[in-house]
Amino acid sequence: MENRQPYVLVGAVTLLLVVAIFGFVLWMARFSGEERDTYDIFFRQSVTGLSNGSPVTFSGVPVGQVSAITLLPETPEFVRVRIQVRSDVPVLEGTTAALQGLGFTGSIQVQLKGAMRGAPPIDTPGPYGVPVIPSTSSGLGELMESAPQVVERASILLARLNELFDDSNRASLTSILENLDTTTAAFASEAPAIRASLRESTETLKAATLAANKLAAMTESADAVLREDAKPLIGDLRRAVQSADALLVRMETVTAAAEPGVQSFSAETIPEANRMIRELREVAEALGAMSRNVGEDPLGSFVRGRQLPDYQPEQK
Repeated sequence: MENRQPYVLVGAVTLLLVVAIFGFVLWMARFSGEERDTYDIFFRQSVTGLSNGSPVTFSGVPVGQVSAITLLPETPEFVRVRIQVRSDVPVLEGTTAALQGLGFTGSIQVQLKGAMRGAPPIDTPGPYGVPVIPSTSSGLGELMESAPQVVERASILLARLNELFDDSNRASLTSILENLDTTTAAFASEAPAIRASLRESTETLKAATLAANKLAAMTESADAVLREDAKPLIGDLRRAVQSADALLVRMETVTAAAEPGVQSFSAETIPEANRMIRELREVAEALGAMSRNVGEDPLGSFVRGRQLPDYQPEQK
């Protein structure tokens, strides 16, 4: 028993020293003069890579660390992350928290940003007794959330590529490449003729461009001639049309005024004139017959008709 007492005493002293050192460290951390504020952040995404002691930065400046990560059984879509930051950090309304990756190590830190100067601080206690900083989805979080869909689509794409490059399609592709090689060789052999054709096409295009320019110049000249020389002609034609219109109006007025006289002339004068013409025709016929009789026997025409001599037959 006497041999064991020194070991027990040494163990007890060592334990007391460890507890004292641990208490001293805690006391120094709490009463070192640097006060810290505690906040909760509710992330609606995976927090893979985040752990207790992960750094918390404000616009890239280290200001604290993560103190706890807790699942919420009543709302399993959220993860509660409690952080502690220095009391001089301006966690104001408008500040948001997001997860940010640290290089290729897989570690994640909490990034605070967005505080507006003059805004009140976030100090209203949340459901777990400390103020809550709103969270936003970071590019890393969105990538992690969409990773399953990306992998699934990549698998579908690979399957379709395998279907595309099966044996029959590879044979068809080989045939196409061979035909393309043959066509390229044919073009290469006809390169001088193709070059000559291209030169002729260039000359033809130049001639067509020159002709088009000349045609455009002629069109502009004709347009100018029509604008300048046709104006007097159009004016004369307009005046002639106006004069003809006025003449037609006058003719309509005269016709309307002469209509009663024309009707009377047609109803009375024309029948009388026709009758007079018939009588003059009869007188003319009588005078004609008289003139013929006077020509044949002037005296008999006025005295009486001439008697024909008696017919005496010849005696044999």
